[in-house]
Amino acid sequence: MPDAPDHAPHGQLPDGGTVRPMTRWGEAVMHRPQQLVTSFDDALRTLVADLVATMYAADGVGLAACQIGVDRAVFVFDCPDESGEHTVGVVCNPELLLPEVGARHLDEGDEGCLSLPGAFIECPRPDFATVHGRGLAGEDVAFSGDGLLARCLQHETDHTFGTVFGDRLSTKQRKRLQKQHEKMADEFPEDWPASG
Repeated sequence: MPDAPDHAPHGQLPDGGTVRPMTRWGEAVMHRPQQLVTSFDDALRTLVADLVATMYAADGVGLAACQIGVDRAVFVFDCPDESGEHTVGVVCNPELLLPEVGARHLDEGDEGCLSLPGAFIECPRPDFATVHGRGLAGEDVAFSGDGLLARCLQHETDHTFGTVFGDRLSTKQRKRLQKQHEKMADEFPEDWPASG
């Protein structure tokens, strides 16, 4: 596991969680807005610890609660920005802020999702993003970044609103993505990464 929690501006990610199976695209919880977090309690801490353990087990840079089948608007991340510096965090009830259209530059890079493992395709997104929300103890948090971090913050916030990145693709691109995923299916059994 990386030492990235040392770089956390809002405290370390909780550890001691249980690795859970990944919920896949097509499951109802993945495609609806998630319930807001209203209790910042031990149950939330346990959920977040499980998210962290599952994210690391899957070699991901971010994970939302819906991706382990839990209907809550929360995600965790441990992700590098353009310079390679890692930021880690927990965001409940995220709100995404993007540059104004005139000041916006698109990153045309590839994107993937742990809930459709093994598949990647180009998905243009703004190359800078800021997310505001609440932390594990209910405190106000904000994270900003460029590069992969900007993509991650947008991708995970989307999950809390029931959007998978395939929703941002053309039908043709989505079919290509699905074919890639199907070719890799044997490497990702139904209980992955808990089975790993």
